[in-house]
Amino acid sequence: MPNPSPDLSAIGDLERNPERSLQFEFVRATENAALTCLPWLGRNAKEAADDAASRAILGVLEYVDICGECVIGEGIKDNAPGIFIGDKLGTWAPGSWHVDVAVDPIDGTTNLSKGMPNSISVMAATFAPPGAPRAMMSLPSFYAEKLTYGPRVVEQMELRRVPAFNLDTPLTNILDIVALALGKRVREIVVCTMDRPRHAKLIEEIRASGAALRLISDGDITAAVAPALHDAAVDLYFGIGGSPEGVLTAAALRALGGDIQLRMWPRDAAERADLLKAGVTEAQLKKIYHAGDLVTGDSAIFCATGISDSPLLPGVRVTGHRAITHSILMRAKSRSVRRIETVHDLRHKTIRLRGDSRERTV
Repeated sequence: MPNPSPDLSAIGDLERNPERSLQFEFVRATENAALTCLPWLGRNAKEAADDAASRAILGVLEYVDICGECVIGEGIKDNAPGIFIGDKLGTWAPGSWHVDVAVDPIDGTTNLSKGMPNSISVMAATFAPPGAPRAMMSLPSFYAEKLTYGPRVVEQMELRRVPAFNLDTPLTNILDIVALALGKRVREIVVCTMDRPRHAKLIEEIRASGAALRLISDGDITAAVAPALHDAAVDLYFGIGGSPEGVLTAAALRALGGDIQLRMWPRDAAERADLLKAGVTEAQLKKIYHAGDLVTGDSAIFCATGISDSPLLPGVRVTGHRAITHSILMRAKSRSVRRIETVHDLRHKTIRLRGDSRERTV
């Protein structure tokens, strides 16, 4: 009997959906970053840790067949370590897919330097055929107002079972709407924000409302993603933080079914004037962006690996000659969320850092 013809449908699917085959390369990159910067945990050396994590990520990506470009990363190159906007990533082999990459080698560098919880290595990416338009937005402002919530709230607003709200809606009204959408009382709603002087009025309003408050010191990606997790311990994230982190958050929320509302927040009149001079319009400064505006299409992936414990992921655990990393991998098209526990035998585990001619042990 002749052999049956091979089923080539899977191959065609991988060609149409390259993120399916490439997504685990990004997990390897964040795993290596977490392992590489672990020796700097609690040593008050933010730059050294960031440099180690960045080189570990680059050491993985430079061998991946993509035409990658960093669209969310560090800003102007000023001899600081990092992965910078405009950096080319991957082999750029002919015919490779174009990939927009957002990366924060360490979200929560201050926490890491102090040996505190809430630090992760995180990346997001969108995939497109050569010549396709960019699918990830880079905002020019340093800070942005951010409001995130989970899929249940999104669904209830879309079905018009609760009123819609936005960043300009009074906080007490937002809390009433979220409580109604989740079937809770306001005092059962948990709101997270960063412990910053600029949030003094917001913190006062949350406490006055009777809602529960959770403050974080640094690293707002984990907190902003938290309301959309299936086992969420936070219902709402609100506050002003880094714009790049907002885009990374949007990639995760695309996969989780939650949403973000984000608006550029110039720190002062001088920054506002600089943004206008650079071509940003008044309408753009006033615009409220949602996850679908910041990350378009369905090809987005989001992955992160814990360095120190956070609401999103446990940190790296080292016992004897073994290290255990915990990662999360999300894909927007299928809305799949994978939690990955990897055991690394440190007697054999090697990592190649960008700029090194050989791999090194951890």
